[in-house]
Amino acid sequence: MIVEEVMKHEVFTLSPKDTIQKAVQLMNEKNLRHIPIADEEGYIAGIISDRDIKDALPSGFEFPNNFGRILEEKLENFMVTNVITAHPLDFVEEVANLFYENQISCIPIVSNKKIVGIVTETDILYTFLQLTGALQPGSKIEVKVPNRAGMLSKVAAVISELNVNIHSVLVNPFHLDETFKILVFRVQTMNPTRIVKALKEKGFDVLLPYTWEPRDE
Repeated sequence: MIVEEVMKHEVFTLSPKDTIQKAVQLMNEKNLRHIPIADEEGYIAGIISDRDIKDALPSGFEFPNNFGRILEEKLENFMVTNVITAHPLDFVEEVANLFYENQISCIPIVSNKKIVGIVTETDILYTFLQLTGALQPGSKIEVKVPNRAGMLSKVAAVISELNVNIHSVLVNPFHLDETFKILVFRVQTMNPTRIVKALKEKGFDVLLPYTWEPRDE
């Protein structure tokens, strides 16, 4: 999946010469936390967040005479100019890595140096929830398999034989032994009991869901 599919195409921008007061008004009207700053030609010049504005504004109780003056300050004096951006054709997982590595919560999407969209950490989180199938009703099954080719298709074949739809599959490392992997399936059924039984009958090690089996006396 690429960024163009998940980004917000409607972007509210301001000019470096606009005031802090204008930024506050826009954030309140549009319920924004970040505003990209663009020059007259539409090229990105910076970005300002609600936190930047809070840091810029003194307490009205401590500095009552300065409060109004600072509201009239230009955004160019407070905006972040070293802006991390992404391209509409970048992969979503690459952009997710930018969020993680740089500890940021918003990335303007730029094409030919002009702002064409914006992505927030909430957009990325929602996208990954969709990709994992967590937003759809169903069940999760975890299977530990040897870390070798063909294991995913073998487990999937067992589920397919039961005519159960697979929402998503994740492959996780097994932290106790790198010679194994954990296959995490989201399946379209609220009762995975028969899937678990079929997998165990085929010799697969099902970790979740846990099913109790009586001991032989």
